[in-house]
Amino acid sequence: MATANTSVGLSNDDGAGSRRERPVLLPSSRKLRHLQGVSVRNLVVDRPNRSRGKTIDDEDIPNSLQSPSKILAQDARRSLNQSRSFSNLKFAAASGEQSTHHERLPSHQARRKSTLPWSDPNPQIRQVKLEDITRSRMATTWFSIHCDGIAEPVYISEIVEDAMNPNFRAFDLNFCGPLVSRRDHLTLRLWVKTAAMDDYMVLVELQLHLRSLQFLGRSLDSFHQPLPANSILLHFPDGVYTNLTDIPPVWAPYRTPNSKTCDSTALPTSSYDALMRLANLDECIQDALITRERLESQINSILEKNLDTFQTTSDASRAQDKLALTRTAVSAERKQLRLATKRKEELIASIKARKDVMERGSRTQDRVRSHLPDARVKLGSSTKLLDQNTEETKGQIRRISEDLQEIYPIEPIPEKPLAFTISGLALPNSNFTDVDRDAVAAGLGYTAHLVYLLSFYLSIPVPYPITPYLSNSLILDPVSTSLPQRTYPLHPVSVQYRFEYGVFLLNKDIEFLLNKQGLRVLDIRHTLPNLKYLLYVLTARSSEIPARKAGGIRGLLPGRLTPSLSRRGSEDSVVYGETINPRRGMSPISKANGEVAPVGGRKPIAAIPSASTSFQAA
Repeated sequence: MATANTSVGLSNDDGAGSRRERPVLLPSSRKLRHLQGVSVRNLVVDRPNRSRGKTIDDEDIPNSLQSPSKILAQDARRSLNQSRSFSNLKFAAASGEQSTHHERLPSHQARRKSTLPWSDPNPQIRQVKLEDITRSRMATTWFSIHCDGIAEPVYISEIVEDAMNPNFRAFDLNFCGPLVSRRDHLTLRLWVKTAAMDDYMVLVELQLHLRSLQFLGRSLDSFHQPLPANSILLHFPDGVYTNLTDIPPVWAPYRTPNSKTCDSTALPTSSYDALMRLANLDECIQDALITRERLESQINSILEKNLDTFQTTSDASRAQDKLALTRTAVSAERKQLRLATKRKEELIASIKARKDVMERGSRTQDRVRSHLPDARVKLGSSTKLLDQNTEETKGQIRRISEDLQEIYPIEPIPEKPLAFTISGLALPNSNFTDVDRDAVAAGLGYTAHLVYLLSFYLSIPVPYPITPYLSNSLILDPVSTSLPQRTYPLHPVSVQYRFEYGVFLLNKDIEFLLNKQGLRVLDIRHTLPNLKYLLYVLTARSSEIPARKAGGIRGLLPGRLTPSLSRRGSEDSVVYGETINPRRGMSPISKANGEVAPVGGRKPIAAIPSASTSFQAA
């Protein structure tokens, strides 16, 4: 049995010719300092009592140790009859009736016991049976490691509850010192407790020699052989070991098939000096470890002796820290208090200022309320005066428009739609081909002067200012920025597009005046029709034309045929005309320069000279 089990850890070749895994550590080099963990497989607490030296249960056959005699007995038994179930085997062991039963039945008719209990359709019954079986195999486990000459356990593991294959945490025994870490033998005790037990019991106690361990592989994933019950697995840096037998295996170094059995030359090894230096270094390390342990024990003893002093010092330090923290909190609270006090004062001052402002506002409001009745009376009278002035302004605009319409009469041309004349001169609607250039220039001069006067009396500044100058009138374009010139003629010139652009600007001014009166232009090219439309709207008022006021132009006052006696011999009386046209209520045009003589020594109106000059030129 030792030979069979030892072969698990040896390094021989399998049937396929591939080499099995080999451990890295030599058996003589395995020490407790290399042990990293322990695990248990196939945990069985209540094992059946064996009355014979061979198995009587099929469940224990795969987990039993194999020996050459046992293998031969099993082979002979397989050749004689078929295998039986564990229930039939136990029944045969209990009574001798099984032999007579088999003698009556042929060997090929022997059957196992029916497995109907496991095929029960009720899943609850199957679950209860499975839990009973699992509960009987489960246990709470922990282990302890002991060494000879040491009363206390070297290491005690944690407790793993309800497990069949418990895995314990990894550990390191180097902290136990060289007295333990250099040993190669130990005693391991496995403690278990099931649900039916009240206290823990020692299930396995192994006296292990690390040289006698068998190597299973780098990990259990590559090991596929069955393990016996309560197998203790030891984990080392190079792999997993177990204790299938206590006989130390014969260690043989691995040799290739082509290598010679013996070498003619010896391999080089470490010299004596190197080994001595290594031994001295090891002694120094051990002395340092011993010194560290001695210093640690001395420090611990000093701390224990002066424990009260250290406690007092610690309490004083804590009190100082608490005092500093308290002082910091107090200073922070004082700062917050100062800020809150300052904020309070600012709010009080703000409230006081607001109260003062509210009081002044209340006094001002009372004073305004006292003057409110008078202001309402003044507002009513001012509103009436404004309405009266508005009506009078409309009447004056109507009167002025009628006067301008008589000065520059716009009459339609018979049998020509939308064709008009101004002061007897025909003016086409923006079509100046094959026309009399002088007549067109004079007509545009009258039109420009009429637009200029309407803009002046209506107090509407036109976007394109006009300079009326008879047949040489001009118009300015201050809006467009990309044009090389700003002034354009209102009379035909050699550059036709400049003249047409000037007529276009004149039509835009007429459109602007119409829009200010709330009128819409159908065609901007109709110069005289649009102007006639504007004059018609301005003169179409329901109220009477207001009388002229004294203090205005002297020639417009009806009933005064001669100027004032104080001005009869003045220079103005000689220059300006003296007669008044009673039908129109206007002064005739002087033959000298056509200006209307103002009353009271005022200067003549700027618009009238242009009209008189135009008539004089015509």
